Amino acid sequence: MVKFFSLIFTILLFLMAGLTDLRAESKMAATRLINNQGKTVGYATFIEGPDGVEISVQVHDMPPGLHGIHIHAVGKCETHDFKSAGGHFNPFERKHGLKNREGAHVGDMPNLLVGPDGTASKVVLAPLASLGSGKNSLFNPDGAALVIHAGKDDQITDPAGDAGARIACGVIKRVK
Repeated sequence: MVKFFSLIFTILLFLMAGLTDLRAESKMAATRLINNQGKTVGYATFIEGPDGVEISVQVHDMPPGLHGIHIHAVGKCETHDFKSAGGHFNPFERKHGLKNREGAHVGDMPNLLVGPDGTASKVVLAPLASLGSGKNSLFNPDGAALVIHAGKDDQITDPAGDAGARIACGVIKRVK
Protein backbone atom coordinates (compact mmCIF):
# COMPACT_ATOMS: atom_id res chain seq x y z
CA MET A 1 0.00 0.00 0.00
CA VAL A 2 2.81 2.44 0.87
CA LYS A 3 4.51 1.67 -2.46
CA PHE A 4 1.22 2.39 -4.22
CA PHE A 5 0.90 5.83 -2.60
CA SER A 6 4.58 6.57 -3.29
CA LEU A 7 4.04 5.68 -6.93
CA ILE A 8 0.93 7.86 -7.16
CA PHE A 9 2.79 10.78 -5.55
CA THR A 10 5.70 10.39 -7.97
CA ILE A 11 3.32 10.30 -10.94
CA LEU A 12 1.53 13.43 -9.66
CA LEU A 13 4.80 15.30 -9.33
CA PHE A 14 5.84 14.18 -12.81
CA LEU A 15 2.52 15.27 -14.29
CA MET A 16 2.64 18.59 -12.45
CA ALA A 17 6.16 19.23 -13.74
CA GLY A 18 4.88 18.57 -17.26
CA LEU A 19 2.01 21.01 -16.76
CA THR A 20 4.35 23.89 -15.99
CA ASP A 21 4.71 24.66 -19.70
CA LEU A 22 0.92 24.78 -20.15
CA ARG A 23 0.24 26.73 -16.96
CA ALA A 24 3.29 28.97 -16.63
CA GLU A 25 1.56 31.22 -14.09
CA SER A 26 0.57 28.25 -11.94
CA LYS A 27 2.35 27.62 -8.65
CA MET A 28 2.71 24.14 -7.14
CA ALA A 29 3.83 22.52 -3.89
CA ALA A 30 3.81 19.10 -2.23
CA THR A 31 4.44 17.38 1.07
CA ARG A 32 5.05 13.92 2.47
CA LEU A 33 3.04 13.33 5.64
CA ILE A 34 4.69 11.43 8.50
CA ASN A 35 3.19 10.07 11.71
CA ASN A 36 4.55 10.48 15.24
CA GLN A 37 6.99 7.60 14.67
CA GLY A 38 8.39 9.19 11.50
CA LYS A 39 6.66 6.72 9.16
CA THR A 40 5.19 8.00 5.87
CA VAL A 41 1.39 7.94 6.04
CA GLY A 42 0.49 9.97 2.98
CA TYR A 43 1.10 12.81 0.57
CA ALA A 44 -0.51 16.09 -0.39
CA THR A 45 -0.18 18.31 -3.43
CA PHE A 46 -0.99 22.02 -3.64
CA ILE A 47 -1.87 23.85 -6.86
CA GLU A 48 -2.69 27.54 -6.93
CA GLY A 49 -5.51 28.57 -9.21
CA PRO A 50 -7.70 31.64 -9.64
CA ASP A 51 -9.87 30.75 -6.62
CA GLY A 52 -7.13 29.85 -4.13
CA VAL A 53 -4.97 26.80 -3.44
CA GLU A 54 -6.39 23.37 -4.26
CA ILE A 55 -5.07 20.76 -1.84
CA SER A 56 -5.23 17.07 -2.70
CA VAL A 57 -4.57 14.77 0.27
CA GLN A 58 -4.10 10.98 0.21
CA VAL A 59 -3.38 9.09 3.45
CA HIS A 60 -2.98 5.47 4.57
CA ASP A 61 -2.34 3.69 7.87
CA MET A 62 -4.36 6.30 9.76
CA PRO A 63 -6.96 5.78 12.52
CA PRO A 64 -10.49 5.60 11.07
CA GLY A 65 -12.88 8.49 11.68
CA LEU A 66 -13.03 12.25 11.27
CA HIS A 67 -9.79 14.20 11.70
CA GLY A 68 -9.11 17.91 11.76
CA ILE A 69 -6.68 18.94 9.03
CA HIS A 70 -5.06 22.36 8.86
CA ILE A 71 -2.23 24.36 7.38
CA HIS A 72 0.04 25.33 10.28
CA ALA A 73 2.20 28.46 10.47
CA VAL A 74 5.70 26.95 10.66
CA GLY A 75 7.40 24.64 8.17
CA LYS A 76 8.72 22.18 10.77
CA CYS A 77 7.52 18.67 11.63
CA GLU A 78 9.66 17.51 14.53
CA THR A 79 8.25 14.25 15.86
CA HIS A 80 6.68 13.11 18.37
CA ASP A 81 4.12 15.86 18.95
CA PHE A 82 4.64 18.14 15.90
CA LYS A 83 4.25 21.27 18.05
CA SER A 84 7.18 22.65 16.06
CA ALA A 85 4.62 23.39 13.30
CA GLY A 86 3.17 26.20 15.42
CA GLY A 87 -0.49 27.18 15.41
CA HIS A 88 -2.85 27.39 12.47
CA PHE A 89 -1.74 29.61 9.61
CA ASN A 90 -3.62 32.82 10.40
CA PRO A 91 -1.94 35.88 8.82
CA PHE A 92 -5.17 37.92 8.89
CA GLU A 93 -5.65 37.33 12.65
CA ARG A 94 -9.15 35.91 12.40
CA LYS A 95 -10.95 33.48 14.70
CA HIS A 96 -10.84 29.73 14.09
CA GLY A 97 -13.37 27.72 12.17
CA LEU A 98 -15.22 27.51 8.90
CA LYS A 99 -18.46 28.06 10.87
CA ASN A 100 -17.13 31.01 12.89
CA ARG A 101 -18.59 34.38 11.85
CA GLU A 102 -15.25 35.97 12.77
CA GLY A 103 -13.22 33.26 11.00
CA ALA A 104 -11.69 31.56 9.38
CA HIS A 105 -7.95 31.08 9.54
CA VAL A 106 -6.25 30.75 6.17
CA GLY A 107 -5.25 27.24 7.32
CA ASP A 108 -8.75 26.04 8.28
CA MET A 109 -10.18 23.19 6.19
CA PRO A 110 -13.06 20.68 6.37
CA ASN A 111 -12.45 17.49 8.34
CA LEU A 112 -10.79 14.50 6.70
CA LEU A 113 -12.82 11.26 6.86
CA VAL A 114 -10.55 8.21 7.13
CA GLY A 115 -12.25 4.95 6.25
CA PRO A 116 -12.18 1.66 8.19
CA ASP A 117 -9.20 0.56 6.06
CA GLY A 118 -7.14 3.54 7.31
CA THR A 119 -7.17 5.39 3.98
CA ALA A 120 -8.61 8.68 2.81
CA SER A 121 -8.47 10.85 -0.25
CA LYS A 122 -9.79 14.40 -0.32
CA VAL A 123 -9.51 17.54 -2.42
CA VAL A 124 -10.23 20.87 -0.72
CA LEU A 125 -9.86 24.51 -1.64
CA ALA A 126 -8.04 26.97 0.62
CA PRO A 127 -9.49 30.16 -0.89
CA LEU A 128 -7.45 32.57 1.25
CA ALA A 129 -4.07 30.84 0.74
CA SER A 130 -1.40 31.60 -1.84
CA LEU A 131 1.71 29.88 -3.16
CA GLY A 132 3.01 33.20 -4.46
CA SER A 133 4.12 36.16 -2.42
CA GLY A 134 2.31 38.19 0.20
CA LYS A 135 0.99 37.87 3.72
CA ASN A 136 -1.08 34.76 2.89
CA SER A 137 1.73 32.87 1.13
CA LEU A 138 2.54 29.39 2.41
CA PHE A 139 6.13 30.27 1.57
CA ASN A 140 6.46 33.09 4.09
CA PRO A 141 9.79 33.21 6.01
CA ASP A 142 8.58 30.58 8.54
CA GLY A 143 7.20 28.25 5.86
CA ALA A 144 4.10 26.15 6.50
CA ALA A 145 3.11 22.57 7.31
CA LEU A 146 0.05 20.41 6.76
CA VAL A 147 -1.09 18.79 10.02
CA ILE A 148 -3.67 16.08 10.71
CA HIS A 149 -5.16 15.89 14.21
CA ALA A 150 -6.38 12.90 16.25
CA GLY A 151 -9.97 14.13 16.49
CA LYS A 152 -12.47 16.05 14.44
CA ASP A 153 -12.44 19.83 14.20
CA ASP A 154 -15.67 21.36 15.53
CA GLN A 155 -15.12 24.26 13.07
CA ILE A 156 -15.76 26.99 15.66
CA THR A 157 -13.75 26.63 18.90
CA ASP A 158 -10.88 29.11 18.93
CA PRO A 159 -7.95 28.68 18.45
CA ALA A 160 -7.84 25.12 17.05
CA GLY A 161 -11.29 23.54 16.83
CA ASP A 162 -10.75 21.15 19.74
CA ALA A 163 -9.25 18.64 17.28
CA GLY A 164 -6.78 17.11 19.73
CA ALA A 165 -3.23 15.87 19.32
CA ARG A 166 -1.28 16.19 16.09
CA ILE A 167 -0.84 12.73 14.55
CA ALA A 168 0.62 13.49 11.11
CA CYS A 169 2.62 16.36 9.67
CA GLY A 170 4.34 17.39 6.44
CA VAL A 171 6.41 20.44 5.52
CA ILE A 172 4.99 22.15 2.42
CA LYS A 173 7.70 22.50 -0.23
CA ARG A 174 7.71 24.23 -3.59
CA VAL A 175 7.59 21.88 -6.61
CA LYS A 176 8.23 24.54 -9.23
